[in-house]
Amino acid sequence: MSTTPPPVPPAPELFTWEFATDPYPAYAWLREHAPVHKATLPSGVEAWLVTRYGDARQALADQRLSKNPAHHDEPAHAKGKTGIPGERKAELMTHLLNIDPPDHTRLRRLVSKAFTPRRVAEFAPRVQELTDHLIDGFAARGSADLIHEFAFPLPIYAICDLLGVPREDQDDFRDWAGMMIRHGGGPRGGVARSVKKMRGYLAELIHRKREGLGQGEDDDLISGLIRASDHGEHLTENEAAAMAFILLFAGFETTVNLIGNGVYALLRNPGQRARLQHSLAAGETGLLETGVEELLRYDGPVELATWRFATEALTIGGQEIPAGDPVLVVLASADRDPARFDGPDTLDLARRDNQHLGYGHGIHYCLGAPLARLEGQTALATLLTRLPDLRLGADPAELRWRGGLIMRGLRTLPVEFSPVP
Repeated sequence: MSTTPPPVPPAPELFTWEFATDPYPAYAWLREHAPVHKATLPSGVEAWLVTRYGDARQALADQRLSKNPAHHDEPAHAKGKTGIPGERKAELMTHLLNIDPPDHTRLRRLVSKAFTPRRVAEFAPRVQELTDHLIDGFAARGSADLIHEFAFPLPIYAICDLLGVPREDQDDFRDWAGMMIRHGGGPRGGVARSVKKMRGYLAELIHRKREGLGQGEDDDLISGLIRASDHGEHLTENEAAAMAFILLFAGFETTVNLIGNGVYALLRNPGQRARLQHSLAAGETGLLETGVEELLRYDGPVELATWRFATEALTIGGQEIPAGDPVLVVLASADRDPARFDGPDTLDLARRDNQHLGYGHGIHYCLGAPLARLEGQTALATLLTRLPDLRLGADPAELRWRGGLIMRGLRTLPVEFSPVP
């Protein structure tokens, strides 16, 4: 007697507001039924979504998947839909997220020394100072929006300091960055205008720093890029500006979401949060370190890796990908793959076997990972220590996630706590 297999549940609808709130059930369906799935994105561009951990890790390291949008087979007018709005017109395309070796190798080498563990450790007191200053701004009130008052400004000011943006100009950067992360939530064309303003400012700042080299403090990253270009490293002004731009863009929004998503996950998992607070009170750092990695895996700041384009026909997970097609590796799905992680939908801050893909993999592995770890660990430890009874100030159903393809983060995170004088 034959038995018919159970019917396959219908395919989930992708990229809706409901999906943005909790994409993980849809990703579980894709991993099981369509692990390499061709989807039409909100922009109208069609791309392949890679959802299983093994396939994702392979794709992230596959040299046949180019970062250069020139390999996209769409007409030229559509290429602007596959990157940061306005970066093409602002001549900011030649950055690490859009290029391949050998240019990628050359440019990455120039900035890698700014993100060594030693340099990041030297920066730790400044990150702690910024963290405390921001908490001081709302501690006595007993309530705050942790996105706008804490998670957003912290990495902005930190990366501005690292780049060498003068303190008096950093609030301008904060305004431009705020417009950039609103995605569809701001005025039409606002992102592109902010990118253009940032491009003009960076060109002026590079010019001022080049004129002032050797006359004062110039141990910042932009000065380092200028010195490299002046000593035969063949770094054009456009490349220097694009590098500064992407370090700012990639270096702040990811950390905003790491802190916001991380705090939210801890508040939704009180047992894990209590373990971490107990560990911090005992002066231990081990659970904090593994905990930040687990938060990156569990609900990380980057939902989909940035764009890749097939330079030739290739096969991923048994699926043939034609040359010229865009490929998006779904990090959020790969990091919840039960074939790789035990109990993937459970938050376990002590998880040891945790080779998550939150920072990518291969030659495009996140350059700023040491800085993001420092900021995430400092922010969470200081919040939970200084505001020990931190709690959600709104029903989780009322919270909204920002629209956008690559990043995953809350628009707001209202919290309450006992006022601290």
